[in-house]
Amino acid sequence: MNEVRVHGGPDARGVPLHDFSTNSNACGSCPQALAAVQAADATHYPDAAYTELRAQLAAFHGVAPERVLLAGSASEFISRISAWVARQGGRSVWLPPQHYGDYASAAQAWGLTCVVQAQDAQLAWACDPSSPLGQAQGGLAELVATAPVVVLDRAYEPLRLSAALALTQEQLLRVWQLWTPNKALGLTGVRAAYVIAPLGALEAVAQLERLAPSWPVGAHGVALLQAWTKPEVQAWLQQSLATLREWKARQLAVCEALGWTCLPSNANYFCARPDLQGEALVQALAVLRAQGIKLRDATSFGLPGHVRLGVLAPQAQDELQQAWMSVRAQERAST
Repeated sequence: MNEVRVHGGPDARGVPLHDFSTNSNACGSCPQALAAVQAADATHYPDAAYTELRAQLAAFHGVAPERVLLAGSASEFISRISAWVARQGGRSVWLPPQHYGDYASAAQAWGLTCVVQAQDAQLAWACDPSSPLGQAQGGLAELVATAPVVVLDRAYEPLRLSAALALTQEQLLRVWQLWTPNKALGLTGVRAAYVIAPLGALEAVAQLERLAPSWPVGAHGVALLQAWTKPEVQAWLQQSLATLREWKARQLAVCEALGWTCLPSNANYFCARPDLQGEALVQALAVLRAQGIKLRDATSFGLPGHVRLGVLAPQAQDELQQAWMSVRAQERAST
């Protein structure tokens, strides 16, 4: 039987009416990016070398095109670089205390053993803002100085609502920076990612290229990544962040009014400990899902008794509040 991976988003019931379980930008989809994706020419292969796209992404980040590596998605690259480390003789990986599950899944698939100390690992993962907490990952500078291969997952950097990345520009030159703009643009169904390689890692880039299939990014993914570099798309994103800050403050207040304990976060999502625990919480989440409201159980992240909530619009927040109050009333009535 295939291993069931735990993710937020649509499930066997379909797309939730109010999906708090994903971290996609609730202000999206970005109109300009959506138009670009809809206009993509799917009748032809993309350029197999992605020459123009690499140049655009390189100019956007101010790096040489040779440092830009395309990926089918963040998860695809997570698997690919884990395979590359294993082929180089690597045997161990370091993971943050709470992390995206695909880091561990890829490590297990390629025979990499998780270790406690970063200095004992050939591959180390980092994420800032982290998932699921949305916080700055502690000890990030020390990690970069210690592990031979560090991948900094920057999926949520574009959705950062407060604070700043702890690493300096000089430290960033030593890490693999993994970017997935589809969350920031509210288009998570378009799978496309790219990586900025460390300075001086061109041979490693070539080896990782050889491990990739041909055309890892299709026409729609190319259109998304090209749109990502456009000033008007970045302007839309900045405007959306202002809205998300307002919505987040309101959503935190809603959750706290319900008696939930909310954890600090710098991103467009946060974790909270509801006022129900154990099997009662599991049942409550199932009731909410049946009503079209989905929250992300954080147990698989190593945070039992917590949920992760992406920030949604006020109407969705109000429906969550009403639904939870109904669940609690029914729970009290049955005891």
